[in-house]
Amino acid sequence: MQRAQDGRRVTMYLDGSTAPPAADRPVDVLALLGDRSTLARQPLFHIEQACSAAELSDYRRLRREAFVHEQGLFTGHDLDDRDTDPRTLVLVAKDEDGTVVGGVRLGPVDDGPDIGWWQGGRLVVARRARGPHGIGAALVRAACARAEAEGVLRFDATVQARNEVLFKRLGWCSVREIEVADAPHMLMRWPIGRIAAQAAAAKSALGPLLAALHGPATHARGQDPAGGALRENARAALGGPGFVGDDGAPVPGTDVIAACDAIVPSMVERDPGWAGWCSVLVNINDLAAMGASPIGLLDAVGAKDAAHAARVLDGLGRAAQAYGVPVLGGHTQLGVPAALSVTALGRTDHPVPGGGGRPGHSVRLTADLGGGWRTGYRGRQWDSTTHRRTDELRAMTGAVAAARPAAAKDVSMAGIAGTLGMLAEASGCRAVLDVAAVPRPRPVPMGDWLTCFPGFAMLTADEPGVAPLPAGPATGAVCGELAEGQGVGLRWPDGEITDAVTSTVTGMGTA
Repeated sequence: MQRAQDGRRVTMYLDGSTAPPAADRPVDVLALLGDRSTLARQPLFHIEQACSAAELSDYRRLRREAFVHEQGLFTGHDLDDRDTDPRTLVLVAKDEDGTVVGGVRLGPVDDGPDIGWWQGGRLVVARRARGPHGIGAALVRAACARAEAEGVLRFDATVQARNEVLFKRLGWCSVREIEVADAPHMLMRWPIGRIAAQAAAAKSALGPLLAALHGPATHARGQDPAGGALRENARAALGGPGFVGDDGAPVPGTDVIAACDAIVPSMVERDPGWAGWCSVLVNINDLAAMGASPIGLLDAVGAKDAAHAARVLDGLGRAAQAYGVPVLGGHTQLGVPAALSVTALGRTDHPVPGGGGRPGHSVRLTADLGGGWRTGYRGRQWDSTTHRRTDELRAMTGAVAAARPAAAKDVSMAGIAGTLGMLAEASGCRAVLDVAAVPRPRPVPMGDWLTCFPGFAMLTADEPGVAPLPAGPATGAVCGELAEGQGVGLRWPDGEITDAVTSTVTGMGTA
């Protein structure tokens, strides 16, 4: 970078040539490298969030020119309450000189808490910038990306009828015709598949993979766990009758419930202490969902060296102590890739199934909203357990045993909505979740909350009006119901239901 005689900065390319004087802004590295052929192919505009009063003023001026003077949709101005809502975001398109040549706004629909329902609108492009540059389409795509990044699960827009084709070409869906300012518009919706994608990635392979383990009972021989003698007709199917796809498995002929969970190897490698803690947490939650009291744990640890294994076992030991559950034994292997799995054993005379729901049952979420995002896992893992006392943890994990609902599932890596889909699938039902009624920490985005691993969160289904789970510090609320059909729908305050999961989650079928 050099300075001309008039003091202005001049860009000097590596090939010795100079660029014309430009505004005082960062220089593109491609310019410094002299790659002007690539620079020549760059778009003639860029999009960013409007942050200054001047940028907002320029955007509103473009709106006034288009919607008041050019189209006559409004008189005087087109401003409304959304413009004064501090949660409203404005994205603007700027040309090479930094002049605002277009913009769009987006933000929450209602004045109350942000529940993940946003609306985009007031899309405008300066008359001189319209045409083949695609500024309007780029602004729409940017708004969609920003909405999803903010954890939005429903994103609507009211579009002038003549622009419906553009939005459909960009992937939007037409909902219904409406009128805005006495002019025909189309209510359109951007399809957000975040919940369905997570559920599919976490659970959809289970049905096909586990099909081979569903052996016919009449062809099986097994060991009687009580008497030790071989007997005919031992059930050779996962879970046993009524417990297919459950969090744990009743051991035939006993009151024992067995559960087993493994931790993602990359997490064991990257965060061994937290992985050890979570290996206890997830298994105790699995027993809790079936109403079983934990009696002990077995662990299997693989690590590159003793130091790494010690960090895993430290986290596991601290969690076992916090929950008051002994580690009975296990297996440790060094000099191998990181791995961790834990088996938990519990007892109950009457296990609660995950597939005990029926159409008409109310859905309740009971979750510990305390704590916060685990460092390094923001938006994915909510740590509500490491600060809890043993009596608090025991109160939460004993809640299903005390209340004995018709069905229960602890929220797994499929998230709240995906796990509800698993409960509904095992029950042969469809689930509808009332978004505004879901207990949620503030100000966690709804999209993050419905798809994260929440520490302790239990979904239950039962007859309407039954008492809530006595879960100590956890918060519970009825937030939906089971119905005929399959999948999971999200019901919004305006009565609209959008699909979160359109089919079964695991493919394992009804319990």
